[in-house]
Amino acid sequence: MSIRGKRILLRALEMEDLPLLHAWSNDEALWSMLGGWHFPTSREAQREWLMNLKDNPLNQRFGIEVKEHGLIGTANLVDIDWKNGTAEHGMMIGDETLRGQGYGAEVIATVMRYAFDELGLSRLATTIIEYNEASLATYTRKTPWKIEGRQRQWYYRKGQRWDRYLLGVTADDYRQWHATRQGQH
Repeated sequence: MSIRGKRILLRALEMEDLPLLHAWSNDEALWSMLGGWHFPTSREAQREWLMNLKDNPLNQRFGIEVKEHGLIGTANLVDIDWKNGTAEHGMMIGDETLRGQGYGAEVIATVMRYAFDELGLSRLATTIIEYNEASLATYTRKTPWKIEGRQRQWYYRKGQRWDRYLLGVTADDYRQWHATRQGQH
């Protein structure tokens, strides 16, 4: 099954995606903008990671595909808590030349629609490093996500400490935002 947006398609990651996934997994500039810690990854380790994804109902990972460009990044819903209806969300546009063109906002909107309307979840959360202003703006200005907190000096990058923003969105936030957008067309 694939999840369609207007210009993007969220689909399963496939073995033929490995060269791009491997390149992105070793892109220092890309990973400096994302949370967590990352170490150099071999092709074999990347292949094993992909093979281990399989059908995991608690962790769903998607390739972001654009007709004109092919695979441009990845998105996810992880740590899904079916009892409470919550999940963590993350995404990255791996192709630097395609950032800033609205694909991120469309991915977020498509993931929300899937999470809230298809899976019946009630809340999503994500984190963003303080200096990733583009991601922070995309989530808080172009979608209904809200900054819910700030953890001081969470990350160590570029020789100094940076804060971590905690963001969230509820199904109600999404539905209100979606209804407003529908009225604009």
